[in-house]
Amino acid sequence: MNPEDAATIVENVNSFVIVPLLALAIVFTFYRLTQGPYLSDRVVAVDKLSGVAVAMMAAYAVATGEMVFLDIALVVALITFLGTIGFAYYIDKRR
Repeated sequence: MNPEDAATIVENVNSFVIVPLLALAIVFTFYRLTQGPYLSDRVVAVDKLSGVAVAMMAAYAVATGEMVFLDIALVVALITFLGTIGFAYYIDKRR
């Protein structure tokens, strides 16, 4: 197997497996975001949406070879983590 074949396999897996699964995760997460009976369900859904967004950025970076998107994904993940901590603090103080 030469490197070109391996790159084609990675692109096919990325296009036909990973991206549709991430899109399905977005659909289920939006359902939880809109139908979640509690605020904590919605906070977890927003956190998961950002995680899926980071995964989409990583998949795009692998597909295009633009590794700058991995840096952007890392920054988004860090900001999301801080937001989740803020939400957890808010929920804790609300009780």
